[in-house]
Amino acid sequence: MPARVHAILVVRPEGRTPAADHLERTLAALAAQSRPVDALTIVLCGADPALTRLAASSGAEGVITASAGTTFAAATALATPRLTGDAVWLLAQDTAPDPDALVRLAGALELSPPLVVAAPKLVAWDDRDSILSLGVSMNRYGNTVELAAGEFDQGQRDTDADVLGSDIRGVLVRRDAWTALGGLDPALGGADEGLDLGVRARLAGHLVSLVPSARVAVAGDGVAAMARGRRRARRRAFATRTAQLHRRLVYAPAAVVLLHWLSFLPLALWRTVMHLVTKVPYRVLPEFGATLLVMARPAAVARARRRIRTSRRVGWSRIAPLRVSRADMRMRWEGDVADPDAPVRSELRFFTGGGAWAVLGALAVSAALFAPLLAWPVLGGGGLVPLRATVTQLWQDAAWGARPLGWDAVGPADPFSALVALLGTLSPGDPSRAFVVLWVLALPLAVLGGWFAATRVTESSLLRIVAAVAWALAPTFLAALNEGRPAPVLLHLLLPWLFFAASVAHRSWAPAGAASVLLIAVLACAPSLAPAVVVLWSAALVVVALVAGRGIARVVWLVVPSAVVFAPLVWTQVRAGNPWGLLADPGLPYAGAEAAADPLGRALLAAGFPTSDPGGWASLTGGTVWWVGLLIAPLAVLALLSVLTPRWIAASGLIVIAVTGLATAFAAVGIAVSFDHSTAVALWPGAGLSLAWVGLVGAAVIALDAGVHVRVSALRPIGALLALLPLAVAVAPALTATAAGPESGRTVVTNGPVSTLPAYVAAEGRGSLDIGTIVLDPRNDGLRVQVVWGGSATLTGQSTVQATRTAADEGDTELAGLAADLVTPSSTDVVEKLAAKGIAFVLLASPPDGESDVIRGDRLSAASSLDQRDLLDPVGATSRGDLWRVNTAVAPRAPLDDHRVGLQRLVALGSLGVIVVALLLAVPTAASRRTARRTPRIVGPTPGGTR
Repeated sequence: MPARVHAILVVRPEGRTPAADHLERTLAALAAQSRPVDALTIVLCGADPALTRLAASSGAEGVITASAGTTFAAATALATPRLTGDAVWLLAQDTAPDPDALVRLAGALELSPPLVVAAPKLVAWDDRDSILSLGVSMNRYGNTVELAAGEFDQGQRDTDADVLGSDIRGVLVRRDAWTALGGLDPALGGADEGLDLGVRARLAGHLVSLVPSARVAVAGDGVAAMARGRRRARRRAFATRTAQLHRRLVYAPAAVVLLHWLSFLPLALWRTVMHLVTKVPYRVLPEFGATLLVMARPAAVARARRRIRTSRRVGWSRIAPLRVSRADMRMRWEGDVADPDAPVRSELRFFTGGGAWAVLGALAVSAALFAPLLAWPVLGGGGLVPLRATVTQLWQDAAWGARPLGWDAVGPADPFSALVALLGTLSPGDPSRAFVVLWVLALPLAVLGGWFAATRVTESSLLRIVAAVAWALAPTFLAALNEGRPAPVLLHLLLPWLFFAASVAHRSWAPAGAASVLLIAVLACAPSLAPAVVVLWSAALVVVALVAGRGIARVVWLVVPSAVVFAPLVWTQVRAGNPWGLLADPGLPYAGAEAAADPLGRALLAAGFPTSDPGGWASLTGGTVWWVGLLIAPLAVLALLSVLTPRWIAASGLIVIAVTGLATAFAAVGIAVSFDHSTAVALWPGAGLSLAWVGLVGAAVIALDAGVHVRVSALRPIGALLALLPLAVAVAPALTATAAGPESGRTVVTNGPVSTLPAYVAAEGRGSLDIGTIVLDPRNDGLRVQVVWGGSATLTGQSTVQATRTAADEGDTELAGLAADLVTPSSTDVVEKLAAKGIAFVLLASPPDGESDVIRGDRLSAASSLDQRDLLDPVGATSRGDLWRVNTAVAPRAPLDDHRVGLQRLVALGSLGVIVVALLLAVPTAASRRTARRTPRIVGPTPGGTR
């Protein structure tokens, strides 16, 4: 047995529990040792008066004071010169050994002279039967592996002895070996210190052994412990990764140290991706922080390698058998670690519960009503315009840069353009065809989304189908289909999936990542929902903070990708002094037949109808249709009754969603921020009504689910029928409008044009966006002028920045002057100026229906002036108007300068980067699926337990 044992006790206030409480117990445990220590040195790191008094009364041979940031390794180095014994015992203020711990550790050193490090069994501070650490090893990649952490102590590990290393707390080290090895490596940052000490001892030809019979209780908040708790997870990840990378450079052969160093940054990028995929985003910043720190400390690596080189006596083959093999690691990962007492998620029952049949039924109905559309190459009418001819041009329109409409407009694209480009990419041969297919599949897609959203509200297969059908029959959805509004149609298809993911975003990173991506798409379709989203997001933050605090970071993340993606547009509009323009509906500005901002219009909105023709009944009957709104009443009554059921909390949340959506619709109908030339276009109120429909349908389903007692469950299908039948009657004319055709007056969707420009221009501009056409359109309010780049004005080319301008810029002024010169006799030929800007065609648009004498005269005057231009060749009359071609050399459209190219790349990288991060978070993993299985599908408290 060592003649003298010198204990080093390092004290540093850490954690919530006062360090004095733990130090008092540790000192009492030292005093109670059956083999007392021969000397005690205490190192106080940033101690308070209570700690100072305890240290002074402890009988220590010396008390060393140090700064509060002193690490355990640095503290032991301060005490090393004072060592007087044959062995050193490393302790912290939260390490209370059993009375026989020291005698057993010292006995192990005495029995085996090659043994220089004896490690105790670390048990929980308040539960001596729980093993916190008993031996540490590493795998082939240098990752630390705890051999027995978290196990219930039944003596199953008491025969373990030979290990690679151990936790540093409570270890007893021979003093000569401690000195020869150079103590602990301070560059490890507080992690893996015992493992590194064991590795160096093994390389020096010594042994490291466990002494399971020597038990030391640890609280986990001492200076030698890793930071505990969720709030310190980043700090713990930083220390662990720093130690791992440092050891990698220290242990590597000299020939490959530089290669390892060069691989650190690419490895950090790869591990960032893996952290996002495995749903631990909090490790991303520590990953890069640790990487940069280790790369910047070559001197620390050199010192550590020198220590190993000085003491090394055997080869690295001595270490290999003690590593954890790949097979052992696989065994540790196998098995589902779900809590057996946790609730088990029920089966989805999409096929067995009738969900698939509901979708197939909707597909059959859609085929009967919308199948004729498949013969149309492009949808037209309302807000529908063609898409670009190629996928490449689609994504060019969706990027920051020169806009496809306008004289020299440069700026951000609407995020909706990227969504349309993504949809068009699904039909690469003919992108415009994608919207034809979308209109045909809209009903079954709405049923599918509504069914999955209903799984968050009810376990009943019947009520899921009811919710899916009610969602597909939403008046605002059918109105958007009949009015040719692509953004509201996509919004209605996306909202149930956003509800499906966002309602459980606080539980796991997978739904949080998916919801954040879906929120981008939803706001891209309806920026007017942004205020409602902020309100609901803020409410969710408060609820999660009160009920499930650990999910706050996930809820916060929901809006981060949207903020990044919309940042260029926000910056542009705010800088232009037009923040209200951020609410503008994307796509072609189209007024349509939306409800007016008067009492009658607001009454229609309250009934769920966004247009002045509720459900198409006015066009069908030509009479009074006030009664149509009453057909929505059964659904509304059920929604209100839901707050009287046992699931009133979830019902109240859905009612809040409904009220927020209805308030948004009421506000939107009275706000006009877009302009169709000189005509103001109000916001589409249907976006708010779609949001309100989520809450209305969800609350009604809760009323039927939780409000009907099991003994009278037969009333449930009757109630569902009484709610759905009136709804079906209310929207029947709108549902059949497409089959009836535009002549019925219930729809404006037609077999649209392939291009908004003459076929000659469309053919020339199909392969290039650098060919410009100036379109002149004389009207009663003056000459309307527009510049179109490429073969057509397209949906992706529309810009809310241009549609919401309230003042002319320099480009508008220049264009207006050139247009005026074109249509009036002038001594200066403006055609050369047009050619220098890339304008290759001049189109005098066809007159509108009911052309007045003023317009006719202006058109004749403009045509005469254009015919007199020597540099314009008349192509002739077309279906789009009279066309002239510039017959001089036409310069390509001016490219972006270097500054704008850099800005374009920055915007693209920022948007793409945050979306990639969100998608990586959304990728399901085995761990996320296990987490999902431990929670029910339904959200909110339910009778008998919390959901």
